[in-house]
Amino acid sequence: MEETKIYLSEKDIPKQWYNLAADLPTPLQPPLGPDGKPISPNMLEAVFPANLIEQEVSTKRWIDIPKEVIEILYRWRPSPLRRARYLEQYLKTPARIYYKDESLSPPGSHKPNTAVPQAWYNKQFGIKKLTTETGAGQWGSALAFATNLMGLECKVFMVRISFDQKPLRKIMMKLWGATCVASPSSETKAGRDILAKTPDTPGSLGIAIAEAVEEAVLDKSGKTRYSLGSVLNHVLLHQTIIGLEAKKQLAKVGEKKVDVIIGCAGGGSNFAGLSFPFVCDKIHGKKIEIYPVEPTGCPTMTRGPFTYDFGDVACQTPLLAMHTLGHGFVPAPIHAGGLRYHGMAPLVSQAIVEGLLTPRAYNQIKCYESAVLWARTEGSVCAPETSHAIACVIEEALKAKKEGKKKVILFNYSGHGIMDLGGYDKYLSGQLQDYSMSEQELKESLESIKNLPKAPVKKTGKW
Repeated sequence: MEETKIYLSEKDIPKQWYNLAADLPTPLQPPLGPDGKPISPNMLEAVFPANLIEQEVSTKRWIDIPKEVIEILYRWRPSPLRRARYLEQYLKTPARIYYKDESLSPPGSHKPNTAVPQAWYNKQFGIKKLTTETGAGQWGSALAFATNLMGLECKVFMVRISFDQKPLRKIMMKLWGATCVASPSSETKAGRDILAKTPDTPGSLGIAIAEAVEEAVLDKSGKTRYSLGSVLNHVLLHQTIIGLEAKKQLAKVGEKKVDVIIGCAGGGSNFAGLSFPFVCDKIHGKKIEIYPVEPTGCPTMTRGPFTYDFGDVACQTPLLAMHTLGHGFVPAPIHAGGLRYHGMAPLVSQAIVEGLLTPRAYNQIKCYESAVLWARTEGSVCAPETSHAIACVIEEALKAKKEGKKKVILFNYSGHGIMDLGGYDKYLSGQLQDYSMSEQELKESLESIKNLPKAPVKKTGKW
């Protein structure tokens, strides 16, 4: 019988992270300051420690994973690669569907892959406290887990709609010693300003980021830094351990070629973690279709322009060249809270511009429909974010069936949905609403970036 679960020995865990910046055919455009001029790395030191800034700006292809970080990753890594045989059988598809199961980490998602190294690097730099934002709570709980291991303080600003929808995530954060507050809050100027204008706002990741950055930079002791769970280069770098493990596991069962790579994408971290090692293969001649998937309620990649924008609503971050809906965007209260970010990782965005990636968007009812089918075939309950990837997987598997092709489909199962059952309850009881961003909403949202520098679209035209 062919294997359903493909494991690696602990000795096979990757010892280096892969950096796509080394292989992008067209280099990233530089981050800009408020004056529109490129910033220097030292200008980020109030927000991030120097050792992580070094990774952020690096163009080295391989970066060593510290031994101490690997020792902690052994708690759940290498993660299994699984074959979705029961979904294959239900769909009667000739495609072979594999998924990297990132739900087995202590917080239940891929997020600790970067939370642990970020906490470790901050501790090495002498930092005592980390602030951050979280949407659905997966990143907040992952950073709480990591800072607890490192003996650091942690404060999490959680987007209000998710704070209300997902109370169990707050308990996880508190269990690991972190403080969690609803964003926007009255604890920062950014939060108070938003509440004064829109007291009933559902919040957004852009608002929560503004609050977390403000609290970090205003600490006069200099012992607080900000930590981000997605978007930035060093975050995506840490996640590539997923794709590097997957390559070894596919080779172990004799799969010589992958035809389709899929991952949900909010800021880009879990998608990049699986796909970037395969994007490298595509750059060097392999034929692979790679799909980052997002909600129609927050269509950053599929409808947002590629331009410079701030990462937060208070305009405290550098300007990044990325796909964006405008930093003033407040997304609809969809249950996939981790996919409600206005921007997209610059590395992912440039790969889209280059034609290496093909983004897709699905509405949340289709995604929950796919998640229920997954639960009734494969058995596990996926996170609402992950359901977007599964919707695309089903579509591609049915396409392979129609074409009669034995394709190999690989996707990232980014986290479990055991703490997200409220959304499933609404779907099963017929109360779940669909959200799709209207042209008027998009136009109004883009007003926030109309006077910002434009990012020229640079590409080789090979893809």
